[in-house]
Amino acid sequence: MRILAGIVAVTALLLFVRPAVGQERIRIAWAGDSPANSPIWVVQEKRLLKKQGLDGEVIRINASPTALQALLAGEVDVIVTSVTTLVSSRLAGADIVMTLGMVPTFVDHIISLPAVMGVEQLKGKIGGVNRLGSTSDLGLRLALRKLGMDPDKDMKIIATGGNTERLAAISRGIVQFTIMPEPFVREAEKLNFKDLLDIGSLKIPFWWNAVLTRENIIKAKRSVMLKFARAMVEAVHSIKTDKEGSKTIFSKNLRLTDPEGLERAYRAYTAVFPENLMPTPDGVKTMLDDLAPRNPKAASADPKSFVDMSFVQEMEASGFIKQLYKR
Repeated sequence: MRILAGIVAVTALLLFVRPAVGQERIRIAWAGDSPANSPIWVVQEKRLLKKQGLDGEVIRINASPTALQALLAGEVDVIVTSVTTLVSSRLAGADIVMTLGMVPTFVDHIISLPAVMGVEQLKGKIGGVNRLGSTSDLGLRLALRKLGMDPDKDMKIIATGGNTERLAAISRGIVQFTIMPEPFVREAEKLNFKDLLDIGSLKIPFWWNAVLTRENIIKAKRSVMLKFARAMVEAVHSIKTDKEGSKTIFSKNLRLTDPEGLERAYRAYTAVFPENLMPTPDGVKTMLDDLAPRNPKAASADPKSFVDMSFVQEMEASGFIKQLYKR
């Protein structure tokens, strides 16, 4: 059975253009309603794949595990998701590799009940994450450890679902704190919850969002992958230089009209998108170090083997990125 068959959300949000003569084809899946995915939104809105001579099919999938399954099944060529997907799958033997790095640190905030006066008061309380083992789970645990707490002993962490569901969980008293990025931080504040900590301020290296593919796809479609990389780098340039146009695209994809929420989301992500999208291994190392005590393969793995920097290096050598930024 095909992984993508029967997924209503995918069918509804599929961008498909009948192939033009001479165009090479690429299928891309992205997961999660987050501005971290905004470069792929811009690629769609501004038809940057077509500009690169590609016939593109861009598919929205609700969850990263489903996107990974589609990639492994050969149903898509590229997925846009977090490094947790990359590390877990490659350690299990898959030939998954990161070709572009999009968000190189955590952009989440710890949100709590108003009565919580500081992070030390999270001890003994219940926190909510998307699912155990997810990016939100890892981000919360790494942050708590860096702040001197033991997330396995000092508090209880449970799975409560996506950002909207986590906001509902804290509203209903199921949890006393949670983790979420903008623009959901803004929504939480409007409900009088406290923005307790910007985890990004802790400067933890981590690829919160990245472009992943398979090594066999790179070998078979290298020219296609390079053109896709150019489209993504151009999309980031557009986000950084066209604020109002980008906020319009954010609004459409997030279904968000609150001006302050849009402004905060735009600022948060524009600040962290690398201009060149270089997929450095340091963010991979953070996750390998976290897994090492429980997984011998993680302890011996080389972070450099998880990334392919050649596409960005080729774009830099050709002057493509300098030309975009007119340097």
